[in-house]
Amino acid sequence: MNDRIHELLHRNLQEVFGEGDAARRREAIEELYTEDCVLYVPPGTFTGHEALDKFAGDLRATHPHFAYTPVGEPQALHNAGRLAWGSGPRGEASDYTGLDVIIVRDGKIAALYVFLDSMPS
Repeated sequence: MNDRIHELLHRNLQEVFGEGDAARRREAIEELYTEDCVLYVPPGTFTGHEALDKFAGDLRATHPHFAYTPVGEPQALHNAGRLAWGSGPRGEASDYTGLDVIIVRDGKIAALYVFLDSMPS
């Protein structure tokens, strides 16, 4: 299970929140998330594939040239995992950082909590 949690954390960062192509992002969401998934982010709570896809797409559109880079290694504990990350222009220092915490059910992400350490100016 630890390997699957690590995979989910990395793939979510790159294939959902780091993906600019809407079709590829939606395909990843369907593969990585339960249908009743819940996303908890500072702006609010979003439930289901459609809401997650819209949030991730809208966020990506605000900074399409940014890349998400893992900071350190993911950690897994029972059915949960966490991964710290930074985001900024490709090849440059991060403009902001955060931490993703996931709850996994049946090999998919059932809940994602996104903690932001610092916000873009």
